[in-house]
Amino acid sequence: MFALLGTVLDYFGVRPRRAVIVEGDRIRAVVGIEELGEFGVDETYGGEGYLILPGFINAHTHVAMAKFRGLGEDLPTEEWLEKIIWPMEREWTGKEIRKWAEVGIGEAIANGSTTINDHYFFAEEIAKIARKFGIRAFIGQTVMDEVDFPHASPEKGFRFFKRWKGKDGLVRPTLAPHATNTVSFELLKELGEFDDEAVIHIHLAQSRAEVMDVKRRYGLSPVELLSRAGILGKRLIGVHGVYLGKDDFKTLSRAGSTLVHCPTSNAKLEGKTVDLRELLGIGLNVALGNDSPNPTGILDPFLEMRTAGIVANITTGRAHSVPARELFGMATISGARALNIKAGLIRPDYLADLVLLNAKSPWFTPQGNLYSHIVYSARGSDIELVVVNGRIVYENGVFPLTGKTLEELSGVGA
Repeated sequence: MFALLGTVLDYFGVRPRRAVIVEGDRIRAVVGIEELGEFGVDETYGGEGYLILPGFINAHTHVAMAKFRGLGEDLPTEEWLEKIIWPMEREWTGKEIRKWAEVGIGEAIANGSTTINDHYFFAEEIAKIARKFGIRAFIGQTVMDEVDFPHASPEKGFRFFKRWKGKDGLVRPTLAPHATNTVSFELLKELGEFDDEAVIHIHLAQSRAEVMDVKRRYGLSPVELLSRAGILGKRLIGVHGVYLGKDDFKTLSRAGSTLVHCPTSNAKLEGKTVDLRELLGIGLNVALGNDSPNPTGILDPFLEMRTAGIVANITTGRAHSVPARELFGMATISGARALNIKAGLIRPDYLADLVLLNAKSPWFTPQGNLYSHIVYSARGSDIELVVVNGRIVYENGVFPLTGKTLEELSGVGA
């Protein structure tokens, strides 16, 4: 049993001078520091000048794509995929995937993500690396049948899901159809009927070409196609939604589905993104994701919160369109809601998925509005300690479950 000491901050408030007691995989209690002696903890971390936050939930990632960081600059989505990414992905091997998944997962943890929702090929290898690093991971084997891509055969997706369902407490398989234009209606329907508890994680209207393809084939919008296939509902996580219409968003909201907003990726690849203020206004659950290290550049949830806020102002033409507290909630509690896990808040009996942030730097001064500081001042390098499921998985540049350091991971591509 150990404790994190500092100012506790989650979506529902700020509580200074607190001790968060961790026992097993749960938060046992959140008490005043003066009450710490009553619990007989073995060790404490943090103290004055530290913030204790719920671990960030990176609701859409492609961690192994760290290998492609910086490639295909300035290309729109379809060209980026067809000219740069897909040709290189055809050359993947299991060994290469493991190496670059370590880089991506280590990067995500060091920047404060305690949960990732990953969508990629060689899911088996990525799952093994996730388990090795101790991160909470929802992992899907990308499948396609409208594109000839051997790594993405439907059989591989079904096989991976069966093999990992119930196998590991932290690593959970999902169903991961690539997109509404690369997966047939028949396969979408099959995926929806395959396991009624499975999370279904899909790219949704991420490009204009995708929407046009679906309209041409079926006379439907991508959301209408998903509805016709029977997979709308609370377990559906759609990503991007850049080219969806207002009625589509309302349909997603009514169904209880989640949209993952990836503003950095959208702005960089498409020069376009969703109207976040509007989506929150209709009650749609909106989570945040970094997407991949290419094109985003870094798996840092602080970057995504900040970009989401700034882009929302441009989209609406109104300053302070989405409050910093709402953006923070999207990166924490909204992601937990999407994945149906008891996380994203710092409360007794919640999962002990926590980060300890050193707020002694000049960019946290003066500490007037901590939500604003978290979104617009902090960066991943301010994180000193990461706890997942009650275990310390990162501390000051070291991943103790693996014995690896950030410096070792950064040397992979040298």
